Amino acid sequence: MTLPSEKALVPFVSVDNMMRLVHSIGIEEMLKDLASYVEDDFKRWERFDKTPRVASHSDVGVIELMPTSDGEAYGFKYVNGHPKNTKEGLQTVTAFGLLADVYTGYPVLLTEMTMLTALRTAATSAMAAKYLAPKGSDTMAMIGNGAQSEFQTLAMKAICGLKSVRLYDTDAAATEKCARNLAELGLEVVQCRSPEEAIEGAQILTTCTADKQNAKILTDNMVGAGVHINAIGGDCPGKTELAAGILERSDVFVEFPPQTRIEGEIQQMPEDFAVTELWQVITGEKQGRRDSKQITLFDSVGFAIEDFSALRYIRDRIKGTEFFIDLDMLADPDDPRDLFGMLQRSKV
Repeated sequence: MTLPSEKALVPFVSVDNMMRLVHSIGIEEMLKDLASYVEDDFKRWERFDKTPRVASHSDVGVIELMPTSDGEAYGFKYVNGHPKNTKEGLQTVTAFGLLADVYTGYPVLLTEMTMLTALRTAATSAMAAKYLAPKGSDTMAMIGNGAQSEFQTLAMKAICGLKSVRLYDTDAAATEKCARNLAELGLEVVQCRSPEEAIEGAQILTTCTADKQNAKILTDNMVGAGVHINAIGGDCPGKTELAAGILERSDVFVEFPPQTRIEGEIQQMPEDFAVTELWQVITGEKQGRRDSKQITLFDSVGFAIEDFSALRYIRDRIKGTEFFIDLDMLADPDDPRDLFGMLQRSKV
């Protein structure tokens, strides 16, 4: 059997290796690193190809592809969202992603992104809060205590200086799980019996629920002046968490308006409802928080550039480590015109 002297191999980061990488770096340090990569890419937002994610909806969930490119690298993520999965002992969200070289078209990284998406989502939330939350914010209400909750909390701690988190979920077992996981991580953790109790004294209100419905997790009369709302649970058509009255009183910041108007909280608002793109705040083109009484709202649905940032980060961090394996997934014959010959010569 004749084989090329050097194969084109693609680094692959499995779930196990992703977890080993996180522990080797430290989760809070990794969250800060990811936020820095996302922030850097938001500063060059205009260089990227941008399109709403390609979604295939069903009665039980959604499967999506999220592609983008900065002209030098191309990345995409495959991700699903199936709220019913939790009751069946399965993850609501699973994902994997790929980064490729635009010049050759060859992939340069394949990685799990279920864990990585939780990390990059939390890092993006905290990056936005750094620009939008009231100065000195140290208490957050975490409403919805599922798979994202600990990541969101730790990112706010690492990047924004969070000291206390107030937890609420309709499922008390989820709240107990979150409190248990956060118990030894340097935060005051308070378990609450209602969303109203959870938001008492909180400057940052994070909503992250899973049910696909037009819910009112926060009603208009629950939200007073001077808070930052981090709304990350509304991420597909027909799924919202906030009363429309809250949006009307808030300055709303989004990632990519054409996608957010379909999937985010603002899907319930008129098409001409005014929003500010977050990248414009980060570059200084637009103002974020103006004063202490303003209500800021990050209507986050997740965007492909954030995944691209995460893929770039993983590509850079695994170099020289043992946290990946090489996959033989590219047919790369010595003579690029002789793919059939490569097949023939592979006979034993």
